[in-house]
Amino acid sequence: MRPIDERAIRASFRNASRKEVSSLTLPADFAELDFQRLDYLGWFDPKMPRRAYIVAEVDDEPAGVLLQRAEQRIVRRSQCAWCEDVTLRNDVQFFAARKVGAAGRNGGTIGTLICENFGCSANVRRLPPLAYDGYDRELARDMRMLKLQEHVTAFVRELG
Repeated sequence: MRPIDERAIRASFRNASRKEVSSLTLPADFAELDFQRLDYLGWFDPKMPRRAYIVAEVDDEPAGVLLQRAEQRIVRRSQCAWCEDVTLRNDVQFFAARKVGAAGRNGGTIGTLICENFGCSANVRRLPPLAYDGYDRELARDMRMLKLQEHVTAFVRELG
């Protein structure tokens, strides 16, 4: 992901009102983020614990999405729909996003399971275990990074 500043983040939101965008709080460690190790930027709003945000690159432009975390925690171990991490180091949470435009104003949403701490970028960058002799672990890691980007992009595009 290319580095992005606060102004560009606020301007990138697709499914949030001006008031929601103006009241968002950036992550506390925003100045220290290593964007080269991120496929998307995800964080929780410290003022509103169920509200979360992601910003990803879609068609070479930043695209921000306001998310709502489900009130109830998922009881069973689930797999993140974005990074498809099978080691289950992270808890997975259900997040919903309001659709863009009239569909969103009429209550339309889409939802997905995402790593609760938005750790997908770190998950896909770990070398997978050796599956068999000759298994190309670096290629497998690169493919996981590519799939993560595809999943995030598809989610953002589905919002409208």
